Amino acid sequence: MYSRPQKLAAELFGTFAIVLISAGAICADQFLKTTNRSSLGPLGIALAYGSAFGVFVAATVRISGGHLNPAVTIGYWVTRRLNSFDMLTYCGAQLAGACAAAYLLRGVIPEDTWRAVALGTPDLASGIARSPGMLIEGVLTMLLVFVVFATTADQPDASPAVAGMVTGLLIAAAALFGGPFTGGAMNPARVLGPALAARHWTNHGVYWVGPLAGGAAGAAIYSSLFLRRRPVKN
Repeated sequence: MYSRPQKLAAELFGTFAIVLISAGAICADQFLKTTNRSSLGPLGIALAYGSAFGVFVAATVRISGGHLNPAVTIGYWVTRRLNSFDMLTYCGAQLAGACAAAYLLRGVIPEDTWRAVALGTPDLASGIARSPGMLIEGVLTMLLVFVVFATTADQPDASPAVAGMVTGLLIAAAALFGGPFTGGAMNPARVLGPALAARHWTNHGVYWVGPLAGGAAGAAIYSSLFLRRRPVKN
């Protein structure tokens, strides 16, 4: 068994890596565009996000459960797999990791590059109102948490590599769909870090309400319909 500090360190480090790579890919795409080179494009950005998430889920799932996302942690909490104190400390570690990654990006990427994309902070596309944006983020996060529960929460002996591959593919696919409309964040930590470092708060609430509600819904749906083992009481 891992101690609570070890679990929190895993959540912090894993979320740090995800935000560094996913937001960094958006900045890299912008840099390539301004230097007249082939950009990553939506597919490259989605693959960077999905790959980073999948790899670090695989790396941390045996330590902390591989949440790396407050929406996943909320799902564990509403289904009583995590007590309130652990839920708050997990979320705190995730947000701290996200903010550290964003400030690192701000420090190493040219200012004109990161300012052009608000350091990779997601925002709603033109023509997408807040309610549809929340719905898109909520539904995509619901699917993510459903998959997380199916591959990790209800499969204690599942291979970390398989869990990482499946969740990473889902993130990449969902980001391809959601990216043009909302940025396809599905993770409040992924949004808070860059938003804080870039001071870009436009439509910020969308990326909390939608994913947290979606995470709770995905967890509740899986638990009520497909749960094969009772949650471990904390």
